[in-house]
Amino acid sequence: MNDFDLSTYKEDKPFFIKRIIWMVINRTIFRCIPGVKLSFVRNGMLKLFGAKFKGSALIYPSVTIFAPWNLEVGQHSCVGPRVELYSKDKIIIGRNTIISQGSYICTASHDISKLILPLVTKPITIESGAWVAADAFIGPGVTIGEGAIVGARSAVFKDVKPWTVVGGNPAQLIKRRVLEDLNQPK
Repeated sequence: MNDFDLSTYKEDKPFFIKRIIWMVINRTIFRCIPGVKLSFVRNGMLKLFGAKFKGSALIYPSVTIFAPWNLEVGQHSCVGPRVELYSKDKIIIGRNTIISQGSYICTASHDISKLILPLVTKPITIESGAWVAADAFIGPGVTIGEGAIVGARSAVFKDVKPWTVVGGNPAQLIKRRVLEDLNQPK
């Protein structure tokens, strides 16, 4: 282990120039476009960089997005203030979905079975009607099922079944989500 040397580590940087341009725009112009009524302008910028939208969505100005070309957002969804979308791989957000303030959606990690710890990426899917509450962490390869709730400050490393509530670190099942005002899904 004494002769271990990370100086030879190399990581592919696809779209490097595009990433730099987007990073500058995301941290300047994107943040200067205020409010809900002008969200279509922010969405337009994201579309110019390859993000896919199915209808209207609200992406707050303080959201940090690593690679918009790896982002797909469903109709009437909301990505709240200070959310980080570390989209080295695909992030798919369903319709009527909420990702609350301060959450971190992370599609990349490192392969701990190798000494040099190479980067690995896996897509994240947050299905329709789900809510990721404040300051939650969603790890690579996770699917948050339809209608599921991830409690505030939870850390999710495994898939969350539809219509369940999870919380904690690591996130664990709290209960089944039961709606009082609608017919329950089968």
